[in-house]
Amino acid sequence: MRFWLNLIGYQAAWFVAVGFAARGLAWPGIVACLGFAALAFCYSPLKRSDLRLVGTALLCGLLLDGTLAASGWLHYAAPLPALPGPAWIATLWVAFAMTLQHSLQWLMARPVPAVLFGAIGGPLAYWGASRGFHAVEFNMPVHATVLLAVGWGIAMSLLVVVVRRASPEHPVREKVSA
Repeated sequence: MRFWLNLIGYQAAWFVAVGFAARGLAWPGIVACLGFAALAFCYSPLKRSDLRLVGTALLCGLLLDGTLAASGWLHYAAPLPALPGPAWIATLWVAFAMTLQHSLQWLMARPVPAVLFGAIGGPLAYWGASRGFHAVEFNMPVHATVLLAVGWGIAMSLLVVVVRRASPEHPVREKVSA
């Protein structure tokens, strides 16, 4: 049951963030993403490694989305409040991190598929936000897509390392070593 609640909760937060950002409102997405992350954290048996994942994912997101925003390759709807990139997309990275040891735990046990998942799924999520909601505009589509694929691939590899360095009794480590 927790698997489905985590998966559906993240998807709901994603739709709220992207849908409201497309209308120029960042705060509903920020609240939805941080609310999901806080709730997932409260029920997590892996709080310490979840915090490491959140920190790592947030840094990856700030770097990747900040680079895309600064380069002009992507334009984000509801760009304020802005860190290097818009706050609503930074909180999406936080929410995503809270799926990695829960609904996406199966993926963290498989590093190569995890990197491919990031390299393919990351750009697809941005294209979905662009085409379906107009929350993101690709000004340099090829350049931005390549950077997203590389950035998400690297981010997922870093996140897998964080998960695998968790305590020896961590469920993902047991699955990886089996």
